[in-house]
Amino acid sequence: MIILSKLADYGVILGVHLAREAGSTGLAEGRAPTNAAALAEATQLPVSTVAKVLKSLARAGLVTSVRGAAGGYRLARPAQLISIGEVVKAIDGPLGVTECTSDEDHCKRVSFCLTRPHWSRINSAVAAALSSVSLAEMASPFLAAEWPAAVPLAPANQPASRPAP
Repeated sequence: MIILSKLADYGVILGVHLAREAGSTGLAEGRAPTNAAALAEATQLPVSTVAKVLKSLARAGLVTSVRGAAGGYRLARPAQLISIGEVVKAIDGPLGVTECTSDEDHCKRVSFCLTRPHWSRINSAVAAALSSVSLAEMASPFLAAEWPAAVPLAPANQPASRPAP
């Protein structure tokens, strides 16, 4: 089973929340940045985890931080120009569905493995799929047919609530 790390998943959740806050332009210019505590409350994630993920996203140049009492975070580029692949890479590093596709120096079978070329092709396909979806696309409202219990993201500084199934 191929599963992203929880932190990468949280990075996407935070990126989508920032994209939703940015509105139709995809950039939050002219809007106050959102601090980690407000993001944690809105996404129902622990503040310490949100802070850790935001630092990784900032190091990768995906979000910018504003210092000070009214400081916080916002997307560094329009949401439509930030891919899910970039967010995952910022948190987890380069994608690798097998050890040899992420770091061939650690695989002792690389010189004689018959499956390596195929895993590389699969790894490339997964990376391309993640790179083909933007934060803006992920931030668009859910289609009722896809997820009937879809809940719009809570406005900034208000916790999200989920209706009972």
